[in-house]
Amino acid sequence: MTDDWEHLLAAATSAFADVLEDSEATDPVPSCPGWTVADLVDHLGGVHQWAWHAVVFGNADGQPEPAPADPAELVGWYAGHAGSLRDALAAAGPTGPAWTFGTESTAGWWLRRQTHETRMHTRDLLEAGGWVDEWELAPELAWDGVHEVATEFYPRQVRLGRTEPIPGTLHLVAADLPGSTPVRIGEAEPVVEVVAPAADVLLMLWHRQECADPAAAALLALPIAP
Repeated sequence: MTDDWEHLLAAATSAFADVLEDSEATDPVPSCPGWTVADLVDHLGGVHQWAWHAVVFGNADGQPEPAPADPAELVGWYAGHAGSLRDALAAAGPTGPAWTFGTESTAGWWLRRQTHETRMHTRDLLEAGGWVDEWELAPELAWDGVHEVATEFYPRQVRLGRTEPIPGTLHLVAADLPGSTPVRIGEAEPVVEVVAPAADVLLMLWHRQECADPAAAALLALPIAP
């Protein structure tokens, strides 16, 4: 999709911090039941710290520091950890070695993963403030996120026993990317086609949006992604 993941991650983390400036720490996050905005920031900042450790130390043993209790400190805390992650990734370079939970053991894998993580949680943050309509994601980036679910997350969910192989196959088509290759998840019958804008398909896979087709909705409701 792009080779400029460093720029994409910088833009994503900056956008999250900007929205956080105008957010209320105690507001609930509808797409993450039971969480407040403060919990969402703690999660994303913690994931950034964990990824930083994976790049710098080459293992999964990072122990993130929790977010501060004072809401006034959340933006600075988040921005600091996001910046540390970006610095570590830049120092390692895209092909530098890193521990990951996916198909590549490189820092570049984390650049991609953290970009998608941050973009999705920015939508969650916007939804908490009532501004979800302001969320935008370029179709090419959204479709890369769909590929990531198919090649990284779904196989991992099955491997870890978090879900059985889905009882069917999702044939996913990006309506706003003519000529793009469809993405398939699953290997069983029946084959169920979903045709929608790339960002909508991504949201369906991450359980942020429902599918109108009952057969597709039944498969999409399964834990294909965490």
